[in-house]
Amino acid sequence: MRITSKGQVTIPQHIREKLGLLPNTEVEFEIDRDAVRMKRVAGRAGRPGRGHALIEHMRGRGTRRLTTDQIMRLTRGE
Repeated sequence: MRITSKGQVTIPQHIREKLGLLPNTEVEFEIDRDAVRMKRVAGRAGRPGRGHALIEHMRGRGTRRLTTDQIMRLTRGE
């Protein structure tokens, strides 16, 4: 594995899957003697999580005004 000119590396897919590293997962780096350790940042108190960020991103993007019941009927194919 090589580091790009921008200091980037690709984390192999099997490692990302095993550790649940999804896009937009926050990580931090620590120096451990002559190695670098990367770990996922635990949810921080008072800070919205990924689900909240997704909902905020989607809020107001609908092009039709439907009630929850109407959406559920469409989802169920009624």
